[in-house]
Amino acid sequence: MKKTFKLEHPKIKPARIVDSIKHDIKKYLKKERSNKLPKDTKYWSFDCKLGQSEETATAIPQASLMSSIDDMVENNIKTIYVEMTAKAVASLENQVT
Repeated sequence: MKKTFKLEHPKIKPARIVDSIKHDIKKYLKKERSNKLPKDTKYWSFDCKLGQSEETATAIPQASLMSSIDDMVENNIKTIYVEMTAKAVASLENQVT
């Protein structure tokens, strides 16, 4: 998922737009987690990037994605770029170091 969200709308308040962004992210996560896992993998993990634009996006942990969006809104950012890539992960026992 690569998407740029604008937080300015003439009729919709920014708080509702943020709720919509979070809903889209949760919907994407649910959809990707429902996909069948490849052989020898245990779960889905996600690489996440967040920023004002695609060029300025930085990698962040999935666990801090929602709080990072809230921080951006508090800093009066007008656009939010979210990029998420699903990857299948094997258990730690099966990984060779």
